[in-house]
Amino acid sequence: MNESVQSAPKNLLKAERVAFILNRLEELYPETPVPLDHFDAYSLLVAVLLSAQCTDERVNQITPGLWALADNPYDMARVPVEKIREVIRPCGLSPQKSKAIKTLSEILVNEYHGQVPENMAALETLPGVGHKTAGVVMAQAFGHPAFPVDTHIHRLAQRWGLTSGKNVAQTEKDLKRLFPKEKWNKLHLQIIFYGREYCSARGCDGTVCEICTTCYPARKNPKKTKKA
Repeated sequence: MNESVQSAPKNLLKAERVAFILNRLEELYPETPVPLDHFDAYSLLVAVLLSAQCTDERVNQITPGLWALADNPYDMARVPVEKIREVIRPCGLSPQKSKAIKTLSEILVNEYHGQVPENMAALETLPGVGHKTAGVVMAQAFGHPAFPVDTHIHRLAQRWGLTSGKNVAQTEKDLKRLFPKEKWNKLHLQIIFYGREYCSARGCDGTVCEICTTCYPARKNPKKTKKA
């Protein structure tokens, strides 16, 4: 007596997951405009600094007022910290961010002829500029391959089985190893866009969105994310 046994769904192998993710994200997001409004490397640097613990939408609402005050390091270096703080207050962390914006503007004027340095290590020495911010500027302002990893990318990379990293630094290393260097700058934005639209912290637990269910059809339980 022949009974056809339906085979249980199998999770994709890592190489299959990588290929599917690359293709699907390219289909969904062929264009990747930088979500933060900016007009040069300096305005991008300041906008990324402001986006810490603040939404891109809110930053974009606030920066026009800031550029009206000063839109280059020479002018910004002369603006009192209190005035900067007043404008950027809705972004949160305004005491630290206003000091960082003024001081980094002074440093750019005094040490870099008013130019944002096209150098990862130099960027990371600026106040308020961490590794992720420096990576965004290198990638999006200067076109150098970088893979800035924030908590959202860290969460998705874990859900998709691309890393077991306990922190963003390990996740960045793993993603750089898995994906071709020429894809990094676009891919980091594609992952952010997908996370916001389909695989948010509350909207998906590793068992809901298309990429999670395609990569892990056999996954029964929510995927717990190790905090960044």
